[in-house]
Amino acid sequence: MRFATLAAWTAMLGGVPAARAQTAADTAAIRATALDYIEGWWTGDALRMERALHGKLAKRMVVTDTSGHSRLVDMTALELVQNVRAGGGTRTPKSDQRSDVTILDVFRNAAIVKIDAGSWIDYLQEARWNGRWVIVNVLWELRPRQ
Repeated sequence: MRFATLAAWTAMLGGVPAARAQTAADTAAIRATALDYIEGWWTGDALRMERALHGKLAKRMVVTDTSGHSRLVDMTALELVQNVRAGGGTRTPKSDQRSDVTILDVFRNAAIVKIDAGSWIDYLQEARWNGRWVIVNVLWELRPRQ
């Protein structure tokens, strides 16, 4: 059944497209998207943040309670943009703001990007969506306090 479904999708889409090489333009666009996200946060620039996000973005963090049970804390694209409009990271001292972007992997229309923001790490899943790179998922983790 699964093979039949895959075969139907492949036929409907006109076969499997040839692999697309990552270009310097892709690398620059992936990095620019990540910087729009983190610098938009630090500067309170909601338009910049919104430009970086897919409308169905899910930002999640695993939180473990004192009994050892884990749960997911979720944030949507709208909630993230609203948080930026409310000031976002502008309350963080400049000396504590980091925007270190590392592209970990790119394959065709998907990229994994790490942002070291200082007190937390974000792992972004970016996708080429209608010709531009946008963030569709973020998994993040707080650094332990010193």
